[in-house]
Amino acid sequence: MADNTVTIVGNVTRDPELRYTPSGAALASFGVAVNRRWRDPQSNDWKEQVSFFDVVCWKEMADNVCESLSKGTRIVVSGRLEQRSWEDGDGNKKSKVEIVADEVGPSLRWASAEITKNERRTPEGGGQGGYRPAENAPTPGAAPPPKGGGYAYDEEPF
Repeated sequence: MADNTVTIVGNVTRDPELRYTPSGAALASFGVAVNRRWRDPQSNDWKEQVSFFDVVCWKEMADNVCESLSKGTRIVVSGRLEQRSWEDGDGNKKSKVEIVADEVGPSLRWASAEITKNERRTPEGGGQGGYRPAENAPTPGAAPPPKGGGYAYDEEPF
């Protein structure tokens, strides 16, 4: 089984840029720098290497990333590597590898964060991943459902 999953921890190098596809889907892109530091065993000197990655987020995550992140923020990104190719205006072939994010969150190693949960959207209002409440899903503000029930398979139980 081929798996294409990557997780990086680093600092945002440029404020996320929000754009929309012709069909209206939100797309955010930003850069992340990942620093690696180690001590050279032969010279006993500290060495450092920096790798730069472009990250792409879609739909609600794109909106949330643009509202939440700015240059310098330390984050954790988990997603998949994807290569895309195109021709520039002069006919030259170009290509790049990006991380298409499945999850983006703050790194809490040297910081704290306050989480604000957004309202989930229905398919009619845009929404990621076909949200369908179960027939007897609880209404907002109601007591939580009994363990093991009350939610559709693709709905988070909180």
